[in-house]
Amino acid sequence: MAYMLYTINDVVRIPPSMFSLKPEEAVLQSLREKYERKMDKELGIILAVSDVRDVGPGKIIPGDGASYHSVKFDVLCFMPDINEVFDGEVSEVVEFGAFVRIGPLDGLVHLSQITNDFLSFDRKSMAFVGRESKKTLKKGDMVRAKVSTVSMKGSIPESKIGMTMRPTGLGKLEWLDAEAKGEAKPATSRRGERKEKKERQEKEKKK
Repeated sequence: MAYMLYTINDVVRIPPSMFSLKPEEAVLQSLREKYERKMDKELGIILAVSDVRDVGPGKIIPGDGASYHSVKFDVLCFMPDINEVFDGEVSEVVEFGAFVRIGPLDGLVHLSQITNDFLSFDRKSMAFVGRESKKTLKKGDMVRAKVSTVSMKGSIPESKIGMTMRPTGLGKLEWLDAEAKGEAKPATSRRGERKEKKERQEKEKKK
């Protein structure tokens, strides 16, 4: 599951400028500044501090002036799993592939992983166009893609998600709807076409 809720125990620093706030409010504000939109290699992207369960008594360290509290709180995190399927919007199309928005990240669907049809990149319309199917993929299209690789680094910009749309049941939602209604056939690779042709020839020989 991409979205998970975790409970964390930590010690939070409350500066003197927050002493006028209620302890719970000051703790929550400090935790949000410390954790939200940060990357954790094990938990993933911390989206929000959702609940402060317990706040311990404050301790003041001489020469600091701030109070330190032991706290227990929940965080909502995002960490995609390999083979997890997402519906997302194409946020950008470039020559080497399409970026798909999944939660707080953009996953990359490489050109070779978009469809079995040969694709060309139209710079004028900033879209991919299928040679045989004439299917198009551009910014703003809704697609269904599967996570193939996950590399969570020390920050959100450094993290990389690889995705594919080639397996059956994946692709641009408009293509899938057309296939479900029988209006279009899934694109097949040249290898698949050769295999189908060979099978037909063998059947003809048996007759």
